[in-house]
Amino acid sequence: MAGSPHTAAPADLALVPRAELEADPHAVLARHRAAAPCIRTDDGVVMLLRARDVQALVTDPRTRQVETEFARARGITAGPLYEFFRQTVLLSNGEVHRRRRAPIARTFAFQVVAALRPRIRAIAEGLVDEHRSRGRMNLLADYAAPLPARAIAMILGLPEEDVPAFTAWVYAMSRALTSAWGPQDYPEADEAAHRLMTYVEDLVAERRRAPRDDLISALLPSIAEDDPDAAAEARMQIVSLIVAGSDTTRAALAIQAGLLLAHPDQWEAVRRDEALIPGAVAEALRFEPAVGSFPRFALAEIPLEGAVLPAGALISISTLSAMRDPALYADPDVFDIRRTDHPRWHVVFGGGVHRCLGEALARIELEEGLRALTRLPDLRLERPLTVRGSAAIRRVEELPVAWVVG
Repeated sequence: MAGSPHTAAPADLALVPRAELEADPHAVLARHRAAAPCIRTDDGVVMLLRARDVQALVTDPRTRQVETEFARARGITAGPLYEFFRQTVLLSNGEVHRRRRAPIARTFAFQVVAALRPRIRAIAEGLVDEHRSRGRMNLLADYAAPLPARAIAMILGLPEEDVPAFTAWVYAMSRALTSAWGPQDYPEADEAAHRLMTYVEDLVAERRRAPRDDLISALLPSIAEDDPDAAAEARMQIVSLIVAGSDTTRAALAIQAGLLLAHPDQWEAVRRDEALIPGAVAEALRFEPAVGSFPRFALAEIPLEGAVLPAGALISISTLSAMRDPALYADPDVFDIRRTDHPRWHVVFGGGVHRCLGEALARIELEEGLRALTRLPDLRLERPLTVRGSAAIRRVEELPVAWVVG
């Protein structure tokens, strides 16, 4: 992330180039975590490293979620992509955050989402059956991408044939939320934001003419026809659901499969015993998370053990580092699906009022996605799993897999 006039980093912290972090994030974070609670990066961010501090500050009232500062720090100051940053529930605080979150929160309650499990299982099994006779696929593009996209389409009432188009827009937009963002990405991301917003606006208009039994229709009362600004904000939460429901779970699905297939004994254990699936999902989310950090601002000076976060610091709360912290996990660099020391509230989903709204849905998609893959005989990697990124949304390279047909 580029620097911003609101960012202040303590001068005595170790300065770590972002390029060094990107090259080998786990090793770099482990080395610095042992010496200090935080580092500063050469793009103006203070990165919080230790599990104890990460767990505390994610709900600390002396911090707040970043808002449009995130966009401005990346040179995004106007246009559709900026409007997404300005109006999304993902980057808001206080009463504004409550107003944006409330209409959609009930749909993603644990009990409500649990009832969707059979339909999500059917989507996962259907995808496996689509590719079974081929004997190979790109697990990221052919399986991990369409599964959560089809699930969010089902919930919102989007036509399945629209999935390729809206996921392409999502992937272009969400690049602005990764540590790999550069000015060259702006034109495509801005155009994608425009297309996705127009798509949602058209869907809302269509549901007004002919309501259905879906989430968009259920949200119509909260989309004020006589207040264009309020209506645009309400529609943006539908855009936010499409973005959040399509991208990070795509990466997490590919990561968990890649990790398990790289540990054949644990893959075979999961194939033999479905009761191990939730633990396998939790461990994959810990060991190689799809989201590496949460951005926050320090509203006041915050003392830590060995450092002080100054007021106004732009903070990267590093889940990537916290979930490899030996103070929280035994043997944190060992991938172990039978691990028993996971905290009750998984660190990867954040905490407090900003805890991931789609946590229950993501867990079900990951569990059912893994269960369906175990039906493919002798499934194997054709290329090792590669996950890149030291913060925010991380990136997964193509993951070709093959299996025995017959």
